[in-house]
Amino acid sequence: MRVNVLQHTPDEGPGAIRDWVHAKHHTMFVYHPAQFGKLPTAAETDLLVILGGPISPNDDRPWIVAERKLIQQLLATHTPIFGACFGAQQVAKQLGVAVRKAPAKEVGWAPVSRQSDVIPGLPDQLDVLHWHEDMFEIPIGAQLLFSNAHVRNQGYLYNGNVLGLQFHLEPLSDNVREMVVNDGDYIAGSVLGQTAAEILAKPVATANQLALYQLLNFITAD
Repeated sequence: MRVNVLQHTPDEGPGAIRDWVHAKHHTMFVYHPAQFGKLPTAAETDLLVILGGPISPNDDRPWIVAERKLIQQLLATHTPIFGACFGAQQVAKQLGVAVRKAPAKEVGWAPVSRQSDVIPGLPDQLDVLHWHEDMFEIPIGAQLLFSNAHVRNQGYLYNGNVLGLQFHLEPLSDNVREMVVNDGDYIAGSVLGQTAAEILAKPVATANQLALYQLLNFITAD
């Protein structure tokens, strides 16, 4: 399987997704459309991963629009898509729903609760990394997967193989450190009230990586 990853900022990379790709003996290609303007074609994509970044789907940058054209093509061919944060917002916007400011800015660690049993093997609750102040609406026909007390729409599954998460399961400990040292100013104003030191001190739960693997296995199952 060819896994094409769209990375939008240097400090938000594939993290544990890379480990899943290697464990499955797939091949991963990482694209940087914001820097180089390059995207894969739909024909050469078996799984599209769209990562986060400090931008909004409501921006009119050419590469953002081009990404959604690719998403549209993959939706038409029933190709699996996984979106994290901005990536989930991009897919939701292509599916015809709004992306807007969330009721609260969430930056740091906070739990999300599972809202559906459609994907087996997931725990009732996960303590995950949040790094956002926008949110998606749930696309028509999609199932709400995760919620929390601050932002209801934390995850959705569409058509069995398109998954969007407002939070991050992919960062490993090194990735969290990279996000904090490079983008730590963004923590200010978060409803979670955590400092950079507190975010760094919390270990990444093994359950997050296991849940990520389960989600990726589900959307790529034949």
